[in-house]
Parts: sequence; structure tokens; C-alpha cells
Amino acid sequence: MVKIQLQGGKESVTINAMIHSGATEDFIDQEVCNKHGIKMIKAKNPREICLADGKPSAMGPVTHMTKVPMDISSHRALATFQVANLQNHEVILGMPWLREHNPTIDWNDKRITFNSEPCMTWCLKSSPVAYAVPEEEALKENLITRFSKVQAKKGPTASDQYVRVKKLSNGARVPKMGSARAAEHDLYANEETDVPARGQAIVETGIAIGLPHNTYGRIAPRSSLAVKHRLRTNADVIDSNYRGEVKVVLPNLGDKPYRVEKGDQIAQLIIEIFDNRELQEVTQLDDTERGDQGIGSSDTTMDQEVQGQKANP
Repeated sequence: MVKIQLQGGKESVTINAMIHSGATEDFIDQEVCNKHGIKMIKAKNPREICLADGKPSAMGPVTHMTKVPMDISSHRALATFQVANLQNHEVILGMPWLREHNPTIDWNDKRITFNSEPCMTWCLKSSPVAYAVPEEEALKENLITRFSKVQAKKGPTASDQYVRVKKLSNGARVPKMGSARAAEHDLYANEETDVPARGQAIVETGIAIGLPHNTYGRIAPRSSLAVKHRLRTNADVIDSNYRGEVKVVLPNLGDKPYRVEKGDQIAQLIIEIFDNRELQEVTQLDDTERGDQGIGSSDTTMDQEVQGQKANP
């Protein structure tokens, strides 16, 4: 992958693009265009993108294209992209881009040299060399870029970087961090309730939240309640498209009932990024050292000796 800079209508954005000689077109993700004000042009003839086996791609039909100035190191050119719903990348530089600029790519040194005559004449400002970015690092940088700026469109959307909180009642409390560097926000009860011993209760918080795209909310137990009163949490995932009241399922593993008062800190909300790429069915998986060894296969030697003694008294 290679680092590129796109000059959007309102701002420039630096992301990593996949160079893919198997791609028949150059593609850009529609969300990237929306977010950074890159103008899209409606295609005269919308068409499906097909995979090598002839089946339609999950990217959906291409209905728009765009032309945008693109920098790769000191190399600048006007790039033409087909706008699609890309699953795994923000930008794919395929055969049209490779044919036009004909760069020399050294895969061992991860070096890209723009030494064709058109590039040397028109595209370059200084050095013709750019360096590739390791894919894992590039994907991580792209993910950070995705959440680092507010969506360019007016009004809040699911892609905004902010977690939006709406009070559903006047007495509800907005989640707060316990300290400056805390990873979690405290959730507060908006009602009084009893959690029976060896049972559970559903506690209302009086709030609804809007989470950024590609994130989810995880409800985690408070350590003090877990240690002192054996209170845990269940059903602890909040999807980014859920707009109902946040409720906390509190199971009581102890032998005594627990009284929840209104305003009590009952759980913690942690916002996490997730990978929502589609699952791909395959006929065979790669071999690993562990293979199909299941439960207990990674126990320590001492654990294995103890188990052996139990099995052979």
C-alpha cells in the first residue's frame, strides 16, 4: 500500500491506497468522497462490478465517478476513480492508473519509482521515488483517519467522530469518565430497583446514544460492584444503529440481594472499533502450529501434570 493525498473540495485527506494489478478500474470508497467533500459525477451508464468468477461484487453497482488531484510523494496527477462501496480499502489503484503512469515497483525494498517519460515531464515536482506502507500499518492509519474528522455533510451522521448522548428524562445523567485517561464512561441508574440474589434485574439509564460508524458500545461491569457484591453485566453490546434507551442487565451472582439507587454508578460504557468486513467462505484454512487442538491445549506443563495425575490416580 502507498500513502496518497487527495485534494477534496473542502479539505485534503491523507490515506493509504492499495495498488492492485488485478483491479480492472481505479476505485474510491463513497464514504471517503462524502466525508471530505470530493465531488461525485453521476455515471451515464451504471454498471455492476464483477469478480473473477463472473459473480457481482459486494461493492454494488457503480453509479458515480470522480476526478480528484492526487499526490503520491512529489508525484501529482488528476486521478479518475469509480465510486463504490469498498469493503476493505478506501482507495484502490488498479490497471488504469498503472498503465497511465507505469511506475517501477520494487516489492522487496517497498519502493515505487515514477520514471516513465510522462511522469518525468508532467507529474513530478522533485524526487520520483515513493515508499510503500506495510498493509497492517496502512489499514490502522486509515482507520484513524476515518474517525479523526467530522463528516463534511451538514448535521450529525453515523460517521461522526463524536458519541452523541440524548437524555430521555430530566433526571438522567450523561455518562462521565472517572479520570482524564480513563477508557470508559460511567453509566448511572435512572431508577431504583432491587437485584435479587442469584437473579438479575434490568436497570434503565434514561439515555440513548448515537455511536460513530464502525464502532459499538460495550457495557462492562464496575470492578467495585463485581468484587464487593458479585454484580456483573450481561447483554453488553450496543450497535451503532441502535437509538433506544440504554439499559443495563445486572446479574447478581451473590447470595444477598442488592439495592440500586437512582444515580448510582452501575456499569461502564467502552466505545470500541470493530471490523465489519464480510466473512468469506473457503474450502480450506491455512495450517498453524496449534491446528485443531482445542480446550486445554495451551495449558502449562504443571497444569497438564495435574490433569494427568487426576486421570491416573
